[in-house]
Amino acid sequence: MVAPRNPARALAAAEPVPYWLDDPARPDARPALVGRDHCDLLVVGGGYSGLWTALLAKERDPGADVVLVEADRIGWAASGRNGGFCAASLTHGPLNGLDRWPGEFGRLQELGDRNLDAIEAAVARYGLDCDFERTGEIDVATAPYQWDELRAAHARAAPYDPGLELLDRDQVRAAVDSPTFLGGLYNRRGVAMLHPARLAWGLARAAVLAGVRIYERTPATALARTGAALAVRTPYGQVLARRVALGTGVFPSLIRRTRPYTVPVYDYALMTEPLDAARRAAVGWRGRQGLSDTANHFHYFRLTADDRILWGGYDAVYPRGGRLSGSYEHRPQTYERLARHFFDCFPQLEGVRFSHAWGGAIDTCTRFSPFFGTACRGRLAYSAGFTGLGVGATRFGAEVMLDLLAGQPTERTRLEMVRRKPLPFPPEPLASLGIGLSQWSLTRADARQGHRNLWLRALDRAGLGFDS
Repeated sequence: MVAPRNPARALAAAEPVPYWLDDPARPDARPALVGRDHCDLLVVGGGYSGLWTALLAKERDPGADVVLVEADRIGWAASGRNGGFCAASLTHGPLNGLDRWPGEFGRLQELGDRNLDAIEAAVARYGLDCDFERTGEIDVATAPYQWDELRAAHARAAPYDPGLELLDRDQVRAAVDSPTFLGGLYNRRGVAMLHPARLAWGLARAAVLAGVRIYERTPATALARTGAALAVRTPYGQVLARRVALGTGVFPSLIRRTRPYTVPVYDYALMTEPLDAARRAAVGWRGRQGLSDTANHFHYFRLTADDRILWGGYDAVYPRGGRLSGSYEHRPQTYERLARHFFDCFPQLEGVRFSHAWGGAIDTCTRFSPFFGTACRGRLAYSAGFTGLGVGATRFGAEVMLDLLAGQPTERTRLEMVRRKPLPFPPEPLASLGIGLSQWSLTRADARQGHRNLWLRALDRAGLGFDS
């Protein structure tokens, strides 16, 4: 008798750090701010949202004096821990967009396509060494009801994106071979793969070359009005700015009234060792597409430039009381579950080891796509709530923030998506109870051929139902 496989053995040598940040190309930290600085625009946050805002501000006005402060290191949080899926969608997929903004979805689709094209152009223009590949993404069905859902999704979304292509079982397995795949929906042009941390580091380098002053290890601790300026305090100093853009993502906003609109949810990923030629041949994957299954508790997976497989998702962990904590960044029970699911999907890769295992927090909002706003009489703008969509959509959010700070209506600021906010989350302990019940219900739906119970159907009617 063959002994049962123990997936934990594949984790024995996994480094508990994000693969993307464990890179000899990672730049040294820039010094913290000490004393006072003054600027036209202060950007708070050194992830994608803040970096795009700083760089685009200089593109719009090369003479603008721009400062960026980051609490830790550039790209160390969600921007350096994600899967590297850079999507054109601004609405977390076409169905979410069609359900929430049917009247303007065509415009949102066009703006999203233009945004991804602009990211690709910036990668070329600034020489961003981030392994950008316009590979597309395949959503795969692993249960018969999911194949039915994919066909229905194609029927709804194809009029807005004729590049969407349904793949039957043989076609999807010819692209990437797994015995679990029953069919797929291929978005050929709307998703790129990239190295997420190198994108952040490249954006920071481009911003500095454009004249932006970046201070790392400089958390923004308080905000106050000082005459015609806004004063942002830091541990060793202060920045006085005419305008402020907040790109702090999952971290508590300096504008307290916006905090109920997001909650942190921890996501986890594994990275394999590089695959040799025989193992690559066993799975195919010549097109290097990103993939995601379509369960409520879903997995996302892709190849890296050095032929490793990133395998992430499934568990979405809401921290106790909704408070961020480093203790959630590693979760051995989730790593073991992910490893087991990996070998279920790719049994032909038995014996592959994982080199890295990590987690990180996502800023989640109730409509699963970003929201925007202003404060301090229009002198401060913010965007947040990207819900795992930030690799691509943060650039659009940066454009929106700069539009709002300029005070002139644009095609972006006229959008209902930009003008309206999502429903806020209730206070604790109601948030924990509601999120816990939703996750339990989603797990049951996955086990019952997608059947959504009364609670999930109520959330659907309220515009809150989606996935894990």
